[in-house]
Amino acid sequence: MAAYDFSPFYRSTVGFDRVFNRLDALVGQEQKSYPPYNIEKTGADTYRISIAVAGFADGDIAIESKENNLVVKGAKPNETETAQREFLHRGIAERAFELRFQLADYVEVAGANLENGLLHIELKREIPESKKARQIPISGTTKTIEDQTVN
Repeated sequence: MAAYDFSPFYRSTVGFDRVFNRLDALVGQEQKSYPPYNIEKTGADTYRISIAVAGFADGDIAIESKENNLVVKGAKPNETETAQREFLHRGIAERAFELRFQLADYVEVAGANLENGLLHIELKREIPESKKARQIPISGTTKTIEDQTVN
């Protein structure tokens, strides 16, 4: 895949650094297919990411939220030689994974739970009062024809 250099754009823009950082991240990002996941909208401002993590316990999974990034990592502890298993067919991968999600502004992780082999991460969008749209009242005096004096 070709690498693109966005550095010339940095010196001619102000306040758009994040846009170019996202473009840089997208160029180097490979398509992740393991483990499979769903992203669903559960309400007006709530979302859920469901990740299929068969074979993983809650202690094997780490969820980290920093700024607008959500990182989910999973790794099984190394098996000792005495505890190794012999598989005739291995269809459940149980391999280490790392999924990264870019969250929109004001979207935060509300909680997570592991149920029936699915990791559910609940997200909620909370816009601060200072950023919400508000009505501005218009004040002023209105003059009628009777109020005006004739010279």
